[in-house]
Amino acid sequence: MTTATTQFPVARPFTPEECAALVAAGTIAEGEQAAVLAGKRLFSVAECWAMLEAGVLHEDDRIELIDGKLLIMAPIGEFHIGGTIWLNRLLVQVLGDRALVQPQCPIYLSDRSAPEPDIAVVRWRPITESSLSFPSDVYLVVEIADSSLRYDSGPKLAMYAAAVIPEVWIANLRAREVMVFTDPAASGYATVHTYRAGDSISPGAFPEISLAVNDFMPPAPGPDVEAA
Repeated sequence: MTTATTQFPVARPFTPEECAALVAAGTIAEGEQAAVLAGKRLFSVAECWAMLEAGVLHEDDRIELIDGKLLIMAPIGEFHIGGTIWLNRLLVQVLGDRALVQPQCPIYLSDRSAPEPDIAVVRWRPITESSLSFPSDVYLVVEIADSSLRYDSGPKLAMYAAAVIPEVWIANLRAREVMVFTDPAASGYATVHTYRAGDSISPGAFPEISLAVNDFMPPAPGPDVEAA
């Protein structure tokens, strides 16, 4: 088995000019600027929305709000893109109007955490309802992992378990296997199964559906290829 490289996200730094813009917008108090510059100020989901309105954050920024910290996520590579595209396509085809499949959209776990999994399968609702997803809406979360494997299967997985997300798939691109985590508890997921190339896999909420791992797992990248 090829071992994926280790990559933990780091906190997004802020400039003095950005801090001044946040003060002007009323997002932070003037006396909080030093804490923001030092990376000690935690943020809420509502404050992140305010940063978008103030032009400090942008919709295409690769960041996630985790435990109050704005973390910079690694750029996604070719193999990550391929796995996400094909699994998204398969899930949309087989689920139809039984659920919504949302790629790289936030799930609001708490006031200070809104991760953006590569794919989430969530409760179907009409367009007239809010498009925001909360833990009670989620059937399945999928993380496509290469250089992010240790982070996805460590801190991020623990966060999903604590929020009682019922099922998480972590697709390990280099090993060409999918680890399926179920039975969440405060201490983590109690049940883990591994599926490899040649196996088929079914979401717990939709056991009648069967997906071949080969159909969404790109060929493993070589050791000289960087992917996220």
